[in-house]
Amino acid sequence: MLWLIITILAYFLLALVALIDKYLLGGPIPNPKVYAFLVGSFGVLALFLVPFIEFFIPSILALVLTLIAGAIYIFALFGLYSALRVFEASRVVPAISGILPLFTFGLTYFLGREEIPGGFKILAFILLILGSVLISWEKTKSVTLKSLQLSIITAFLFSLAFVFSKFVYLYLPFWPGFIWMRVGSFLIALFFLFSKEVREELFKKKTTLKPKIASIFLSNQALGGGAFILQNWAIALAPLSLLAFINALEGVKCVF
Repeated sequence: MLWLIITILAYFLLALVALIDKYLLGGPIPNPKVYAFLVGSFGVLALFLVPFIEFFIPSILALVLTLIAGAIYIFALFGLYSALRVFEASRVVPAISGILPLFTFGLTYFLGREEIPGGFKILAFILLILGSVLISWEKTKSVTLKSLQLSIITAFLFSLAFVFSKFVYLYLPFWPGFIWMRVGSFLIALFFLFSKEVREELFKKKTTLKPKIASIFLSNQALGGGAFILQNWAIALAPLSLLAFINALEGVKCVF
């Protein structure tokens, strides 16, 4: 059950990250494409770990799997940042948290051909999801069709990234798999540079790169990096049949 403790710790850090993301997207870095590009670009820093681990180039199948997992994660982040840009974090995060485990549950048993857990495990899963829904039930007036649609799409992308990440860790040791997925994130983030608005924001406007904003962004990325490593460690440790429970525990992030 070590994965459970690690998951809760990861969600504590991710709660802090979500609040800072909302602040940055609310003014200093308002473009979700720019934000997704910056976050994805910082993922390449994982390559600095290469000299300290047994790093290797995996098989073609495993390599493609890692790159796809990393790419999907960036698209999921773009969806999250787009939602945070327009809606309150206290609305978006609980909505995604309630939908995400359902997608992961379905994908796990459709792609992984796992047996459906019975008894108390299913009951615990349902209660965890209900907890996430109840957290956002108090102020439903802010829930709109647009926010719900964006939350559903984002939740599906995150669930895909989760399931693909688990398959990566079934093929590869933790650190090589983690690093190759970050390479995939970096490569897909580069495509945001084809957007004219992203290039203008990065290279022409000075507001994005002010020292104060840069320090906040970098500190948040350090927090997010630590949380992301912990979350991936939990994914690697948990059985495939319990992967959806990690998502269901996102309600803990809403509480934090």
